[in-house]
Amino acid sequence: MNKYLALLLVLFFSLSSFAQKSYPLLNEINEYKEQDAKNFPQPNGILFVGSSSLRMWKNLEIVYKDYHAINRGFGGSTLGQAIYYADDIIYPYQPRQIIIYSGENDLAEGASIEVTFDRFKTLFDIIRKKMPNVPIAFISIKPSPSRINLMPQMAATNQLIAYFLAQQTNAKYINVFDAMLQENMQPKSDIFLSDNLHMNEKGYQIWINIITPYLIKK
Repeated sequence: MNKYLALLLVLFFSLSSFAQKSYPLLNEINEYKEQDAKNFPQPNGILFVGSSSLRMWKNLEIVYKDYHAINRGFGGSTLGQAIYYADDIIYPYQPRQIIIYSGENDLAEGASIEVTFDRFKTLFDIIRKKMPNVPIAFISIKPSPSRINLMPQMAATNQLIAYFLAQQTNAKYINVFDAMLQENMQPKSDIFLSDNLHMNEKGYQIWINIITPYLIKK
């Protein structure tokens, strides 16, 4: 019996390790599922979905409590992973509006401007097929000191997405990029944490000032 139990434990941990490697960020997705099982967000809220700039916005749901905001930012996720996990972190919530922040990590991992843009269009299209009338807004890819070398690609990707959204119905492009730059067009140094990638409270206040007018009230 002990040998049998040991084999089961080995198999369990082997499968867990395989799942983590095969499905990156699955642990965070499962944490959201566990959270939902205990207290599922009320429908018709505003869903924020994307990467760690949302995940690390710890008081997002408090700031936008009156909007019934739902924060489903996860890890250092890419647009590709947002597409993959759409069944888990987008569709179940029946939101009245979806706010997306993603694409920065795609570029950082070596995806081209064109590939990143195509991934965004794919995400947009799959949401539209399931939720044809839900307004969608995209927060522009942000500049950061640790990724200065990627700023030209970020700006170009933002431009493509902005133009694409301008041709769509119920779609908005939210430009936070420009407000995060100094006069010399370099990222502001005092709005980031020590990693020079994620924002501090001052950085998120810039976002709040810009994003809020785009949010749809009940």
